[in-house]
Amino acid sequence: MPSPWWLPDRHTDRKPFLQARGAVTRAIRAWFEAQGFVEVETGILQTSPGNETHLHAPWTDLTSASGERMRRYLRTSPEFACKKLLAAGETKIVEFARVFRDRERGPLHLTEFTMLEWYRAKDTYDAVIADCITIIAHAARATGIEMFSYRGRVADPRLEPEMLTVADAFTRFASIDLLATIPDGRADRDLLAAAARDRVRIASDDTWSDIFSKVLVEHIEPNLGQGRLTVLYEYPSPEAALARTKPSDRRVAERFEVYACGVELANGFGELTDAVEQRVRFNEAMDEKERRYGERYPLDEDFLAAVAHMPPASGVALGFDRLVMLASGATRVDQVVWTPPRGDA
Repeated sequence: MPSPWWLPDRHTDRKPFLQARGAVTRAIRAWFEAQGFVEVETGILQTSPGNETHLHAPWTDLTSASGERMRRYLRTSPEFACKKLLAAGETKIVEFARVFRDRERGPLHLTEFTMLEWYRAKDTYDAVIADCITIIAHAARATGIEMFSYRGRVADPRLEPEMLTVADAFTRFASIDLLATIPDGRADRDLLAAAARDRVRIASDDTWSDIFSKVLVEHIEPNLGQGRLTVLYEYPSPEAALARTKPSDRRVAERFEVYACGVELANGFGELTDAVEQRVRFNEAMDEKERRYGERYPLDEDFLAAVAHMPPASGVALGFDRLVMLASGATRVDQVVWTPPRGDA
């Protein structure tokens, strides 16, 4: 096991990365302020941590003054709270949010980490894509780094990004016609299994989303963000999550991700404001979570009520620690946090 991070020599070794974190934080905060965003702070303990199949949240039981026990979850994202603020009338908000993900650990993952999340009311998701590119470039300028690098891959954050639809990426890197497996916007598991059978190992109980994820991880992501950033957009509608589907093509959603050096940095949406559709998606995700992991999270009814009052909006979640890692030249995210988990950094 490595020596403790708090030993003076170890801390001195990590100090340049931590100083870079401060520089990036200051630069990004200044940019958001100049753009008229309001920085908010939302609650960490929530009645629901989010309703995605593969995200897992730590939890605790609280005791009220009357002795009643209440289950609360550490949030996986500030998304629900921020969207309630949009419903309340806020129009441009940003949060440096401390968030939590259970069952995740590795060079790019921490159980507790910082998510930079922001929302624009009445703006399309093209606007937040542009925000992402600008913010990443500001981070590079703040540290003075010219090229991002990670595990032998490099990307120049100053160049215009590559714009690539998910369908085109599947065609280019896996020779799969992805949209043909989503007739009328509905996932056809057998069609995708047949198209991908020579690309990935497919289990008998794999869903359409499982197969999609295997192809994405094994064949698509390693090729993204090479030489410059990649914006991977128009995710298939079965992977829409909290994004609205594209009005002109129900097979795809207004969802995008930004990559550098094969590393996912940001995930953004043109936000879904149909509370009925959102409830259906949440219930389907929780059914699958229960089938796969034997657990499900409650729905945040307050959030679903707020969705019906939200204006059209777009939003992004950006992994701040990953951005600092690339902008500072670190090789693991635990090198760029002030107090890493025991045994790391």
